[in-house]
Amino acid sequence: MRKKISVHRDLEVYQKAFDAAMRIFDLSKSFPKEETYALTDQIRRSSRSVCANLAEAWRKRRYEKSFINKLCDSEGEAAETQVWLEFALRCAYMQRVDAAELYQSYDGILRTLVGMINHPQVWILPGKAKEPNDEAAE
Repeated sequence: MRKKISVHRDLEVYQKAFDAAMRIFDLSKSFPKEETYALTDQIRRSSRSVCANLAEAWRKRRYEKSFINKLCDSEGEAAETQVWLEFALRCAYMQRVDAAELYQSYDGILRTLVGMINHPQVWILPGKAKEPNDEAAE
């Protein structure tokens, strides 16, 4: 039996993304000082942004286009995080096992996000709400 999802924190994909972002935060504490405003900042921002965009998408599920847009933003941030993980590994700031584990975690997050994007009807709220930009067109 599935647990009812009433807030974004109930989403399994959100929980996985949050856990991954916290793991990245912990691991990035040991990155060199000269990376503070470069790699460290970028990987922390993108990993956290996956969660933030998921929260926004959840609150915009009255509007299919807005919901999908925020999920696409989350998808982009997850892919960006994978790029930063590759840099952290290549620069020897992270152990291969940690980078691989996180990279695989983001692969799963990306699969879920793409599934949500491809099947928004499962997630959007019932009713015929107009998209915010549609009203301007009338």
